[in-house]
Amino acid sequence: MKKSLVLAMAMALGVTASAYAANPFSDVPAGHWAYDSINKLAAAGIVDGYGDSTFGGDRLMTRYEMAQIVAKAMAKGANVDRLAAEFADELDSLGVRVAALEKKSDNVKINAQIRAMYQSYDKGTWKGTNHTSTLRSRIWLNGQINEDWKYVGMIQNQQDLINDSGDEKTEFQRAFVTGRIGGVKVEAGRNNTALGGGVGNILSHRTDAVKLGFGKDIKLGLQYGKVANATEVGYGDYYLNDDDEIVRDLKDNDGSLAGKYWAATLGGNIGKLGLNAGYYDFKDVANLGLQDDSIWSLGADYTFGDFKLDATYLRSDVDKQKVGGAKIDKDGYVIGLAYQGAKAAKVGSYGVYAKYYDQPAGTYIHHGMNTDLANDFRKDGGFDGYMIGVNYTFAKNIVGAVEYSDFDSKNNNKDDKTIWSEVIFTF
Repeated sequence: MKKSLVLAMAMALGVTASAYAANPFSDVPAGHWAYDSINKLAAAGIVDGYGDSTFGGDRLMTRYEMAQIVAKAMAKGANVDRLAAEFADELDSLGVRVAALEKKSDNVKINAQIRAMYQSYDKGTWKGTNHTSTLRSRIWLNGQINEDWKYVGMIQNQQDLINDSGDEKTEFQRAFVTGRIGGVKVEAGRNNTALGGGVGNILSHRTDAVKLGFGKDIKLGLQYGKVANATEVGYGDYYLNDDDEIVRDLKDNDGSLAGKYWAATLGGNIGKLGLNAGYYDFKDVANLGLQDDSIWSLGADYTFGDFKLDATYLRSDVDKQKVGGAKIDKDGYVIGLAYQGAKAAKVGSYGVYAKYYDQPAGTYIHHGMNTDLANDFRKDGGFDGYMIGVNYTFAKNIVGAVEYSDFDSKNNNKDDKTIWSEVIFTF
């Protein structure tokens, strides 16, 4: 890459002849066609040559050298969106310093994601069908409020591709602010919340909550809020009558997963070993017949080379689902092993992973795994079984994944095998 690209950027920014301090580069004489542009870029601190009083206009630049120039231009308020997109990976590798520059360059950012998903079931346990297919589109709005605070919103459209009725819905699903008060990280509003390690072994769902984070090396997290409704689930149709009896109502189902909750988490790393613990208290859990549920978790992960091994132990204080009087275990666990992982910015990158689950109904509210079976088996005492998967980056910002799972319900002798797949486009 030649320095002439830098000059083109300067001219695109309206850099023209002007009087500045004496030219700092010995190899750019006053009569050179680019003298004024280079002089202005140097005065603005965007280019600084090679430290030997030379500009080196005929030398090739590395992508990282160019990324540094783009970052400096962004800090000055320059509109270099196309260059920033081209060098996004290099800018990202520069870390926090560039992130701070990006905040100054654009007050509102828009990102989008399209996800095409298909699932094939062995027995059709989930909603009585043997396959599902959806197209999900998300638009993210990121607004910088000030140096410390920003706003995030997300609009989602989801379409059912199996039937011919054109079923779809568009929702404003997330809206929250995040920032710092002193040394405390704060988040408030509606956002997806993942609890219990992994992708959310206890909960992965939207919550309306206030979340506080303390510490750097050892992190303490506190949060309080309410689990948002899930209108598509079919098990949230229980309520307490005047005699404090649990009654099932098939006509009026608001899809409530649970009521209010609070959680406390603690975690940190010792070299390649990560440790975490948490306590989670949920009120009026639907699949437990509106019982309250308190869950403990202990987790660890260890990285060795390109591999990562993780394990999570879960303990609930609930031993009966009440509705139907079914007994459930209190103890659950998840064990996983992963090799590398697909990165959207790196073509050809891939990952292979596997998990084994043993989770009674009391150990999760809404599981974060991709397949629907775990959440379908909540009303049947929970589930156990395994999942294996692979992901791959076909092209920049195009990632595909395939998973196979084999799960059994705890109480009702149900079982199902699933092949789940997706392609995600990010832009």
